[in-house]
Amino acid sequence: MSTRLDGRRWDQLREVTIERGTAIYAEGSALIKSGNTQILCTATVSKGVPIFLRDSGQGWITAEYAMLPRATGMRTKRERRGAGGRTMEIQRLVGRSLRSVVDLTQLGDRTITVDCDVLLADGGTRTAAITGAFVALSDSINNLVADGQIARNPIKEHVAAISVGILKGKAALDLCYEEDSSAEVDMNIVMTGSGKFVEIQGTAEREPFSWEKMNDLMRLAETGIGKLLETQRAVLAQ
Repeated sequence: MSTRLDGRRWDQLREVTIERGTAIYAEGSALIKSGNTQILCTATVSKGVPIFLRDSGQGWITAEYAMLPRATGMRTKRERRGAGGRTMEIQRLVGRSLRSVVDLTQLGDRTITVDCDVLLADGGTRTAAITGAFVALSDSINNLVADGQIARNPIKEHVAAISVGILKGKAALDLCYEEDSSAEVDMNIVMTGSGKFVEIQGTAEREPFSWEKMNDLMRLAETGIGKLLETQRAVLAQ
C-alpha cells in the first residue's frame, strides 16, 4: 500500500494534461498541469539573433521563467530588478533542453523565446516547464513551416523532464512540493524521445546515496518521461 502523501504509488506520475493554443496571440502556447502545478508556456518568434550568432546563418531558442506572486502558499515578490539565481538557472535549463532537439541552422535569422510562467507551484515546476515548453515550441515551428517561412521542420525529436527522489528510503517518481522539501535525495532528469540524456541534476540532502539507488531513480525517470512523451505526441497529433 502506498504511503505517499497523495496516495500515489511510488512509480506513479501525477495526473498530467497539456492544452494547446491557450494564449491566442502567441505563435505557440501550451498550458501544462501536473497535479497542482500549472504552467503557461508561450512561444514568440522574432527576427534577429543574439550578437554572438550574427551572420552565422543560425537561429536561436531561449527561455524565460517566472513565478506569479501567489503561485505558492505565501506571496513572493516579483523579480522587477532582474531574474534571481534560481530563476536564471531554471530558464537556462529550459533553453538548453529545447535547443538540444532542434537543428538551429534551419531556423534562419530568427529567435524563438519560450516564456514559462508558473501559475501554481506544487513541485516539479522546472521539469513541467520543459515538458510544456516543447509543445509550445513545436506549434510555433509548425506555424513557420505552414507559412512557408522555413523549408522544413528542424525539430529532431521530443524532449521532456521529470523529478525523482528518495523518500523514506524508497525511490519515488514526480515529487510534489511537500515530498521534494523532505526528500533524502532529489533529482531532475531531462531526456529526449530517443532515450538520451540532456541533463541530470541530483543532490543528496542528508546521507550520500548508492549506485543501486541511483539506478532505481534513473529507471523511474525513464518510465515517467516515456509517459510524458506519449502525452506530448497525443496532444500534438490533435
